[in-house]
Amino acid sequence: MLDPRKLHLLRELARRGTIAAVAEAVTFTPSAVSQQLSALEREAGVQLLERTGRTVTLTSAGHVLVEHAQAVLEQLERASAALAAARGGPSGPLRIGAFPTAARVLLPPALARLTGAHPGLEPMVSEIDPADVSAALRAGELDVALVHEYDFVPPVTDAAIEAEALFSEPMYLTDRPSIAAAHADSWITNKPGTLCHTMAIRACQAAGFEPIVRHHIDDFDTVLAFVAAGQGIAIVPRLAAISPPGGVALTRLPLSRRTLAAFRRGNGEHPAIRAAVAAFHAAVAHLPL
Repeated sequence: MLDPRKLHLLRELARRGTIAAVAEAVTFTPSAVSQQLSALEREAGVQLLERTGRTVTLTSAGHVLVEHAQAVLEQLERASAALAAARGGPSGPLRIGAFPTAARVLLPPALARLTGAHPGLEPMVSEIDPADVSAALRAGELDVALVHEYDFVPPVTDAAIEAEALFSEPMYLTDRPSIAAAHADSWITNKPGTLCHTMAIRACQAAGFEPIVRHHIDDFDTVLAFVAAGQGIAIVPRLAAISPPGGVALTRLPLSRRTLAAFRRGNGEHPAIRAAVAAFHAAVAHLPL
């Protein structure tokens, strides 16, 4: 019988590429991960990994098992959701991830509605960049997360994760009539590695130039404060630009940011997940979009 916990490790290896990365994600030692994968090979009765020095790659049989592992793990999520529904209403801890703007604007009214309707739930919120959400969901560190997608940045696909659309918002440029008009300005972007940073860089590239980035700041309120102080140009989403500082002009761009609720595939019908997503939708109805 194949152990689902070992199948999870194999899936993570296929996704992350190294034993060390898997170990870090699941808080095991590399040696423990290797031992578990070796045990999985014995259970499977076929070689799953090709080892060359410190490099480990999946064999063809390993890739076949990863495909089946995803289906098995998804079905286990469905079983867990069904059992939770059989126990009654949503209750217990619910780990929610959110990017800063959503945490500030969307989550407070959503959490008030959620805990008011389901007092047995215990929401626990962590700020996280959407680029890191898939790994956190797969590792079980989060149950549901608010993520976003931008024009110019193709969405990251992950067979283990599914998402439900919540809303779309326009993007704005500060103090210039167009992105092209800001080609000689200093720019303020989010930190490299974030989706927001990638979006800003690619928007400038599409306008025909590489931006001169002076500041890397993730909080959009701080970004707008820097703009007001004459420290650069920035692209900001609607929810960050509801009440801009005095003197900051905003030009609406033909770009958008889309916010979604993400969760492990198969877990979408868990009562706590459904309750959280319903609360997100209800809160969206009152956003000044």
